Amino acid sequence: MTKVAELYGLPTHQPADWKTIAESQQCPFLGRKCLKNRKSEPEFTIGTCTMTYGKASHPTMICPYRLLERSQIFLDCIHLLALHEPGNELRIIAELNVPGGSVDFCLISVRDKKPCDFVGIELQTLDTTGTVWPERQRFLKEHGVSVKGKHTRSAKPFGMNWKMTAKTILIQLNHKIETFEHLSKRLVLVLQDRLLGYMQTEFSFGHIKGSRAGDPMHFHSYELHRESAAFKLQLKERLSTDAAGIAACLGLQVNARVELATIFAQIEAKLPQSTLLTVQGGAIPIPPNEAES
Repeated sequence: MTKVAELYGLPTHQPADWKTIAESQQCPFLGRKCLKNRKSEPEFTIGTCTMTYGKASHPTMICPYRLLERSQIFLDCIHLLALHEPGNELRIIAELNVPGGSVDFCLISVRDKKPCDFVGIELQTLDTTGTVWPERQRFLKEHGVSVKGKHTRSAKPFGMNWKMTAKTILIQLNHKIETFEHLSKRLVLVLQDRLLGYMQTEFSFGHIKGSRAGDPMHFHSYELHRESAAFKLQLKERLSTDAAGIAACLGLQVNARVELATIFAQIEAKLPQSTLLTVQGGAIPIPPNEAES
């Protein structure tokens, strides 16, 4: 049985003015309109952050921006900035290009408007099959909201694509981690604890145990801890390894070498559009292609 657990960042087990929420289409984690547009009806956003599926009652995140709650994932990476010093600013930029692809976010230590150190941060939630739109529409109708748009039923059943999600992200990490290791920098994969558990079961993770700040590849897994009024993101486990450790999971190898000056130049060019990381939080920068949605 499929159910919407969070819609536009709000838990569906709590009463709310769902008509106003659906009309505003605001994502509280991005501080702007939801970016998940419906392809056949782009004027509508989907707004589904988290779902329950099948017999499992535990919610599963399907939107990577759900991981941005309170900017906690960035705060949990500060210790990996080996060259960060008191007095430096902490800034966040979106989409850093590296050999093998791009990195979702970058946490940067900045002094005198120059980058001193950085940590690459990738977000990964569960990819899905089918569509969650019918479940979203049914939920709103059940709560007295007159829904617009089509399709309260779908010929394609909704599902969680565990195997493809896990394999794809591991291949992407393998393409990128040699660059970070070569530069003596850190790359962090942020994911839900349920997805990490699947990866540990289905892939060769026996050699990846514990966490060392000196390793180039880090896994930060988070659980959705249910409180009385909402779900709260909470760090559950940290693991780390190196390029050889990631290759051991898949048996793939790449040669990705780039000079540190090239990466720093790209970061410096993005600093004017960066977000200052503060305890109070703030709007998180998003990739240019997403901003156009």
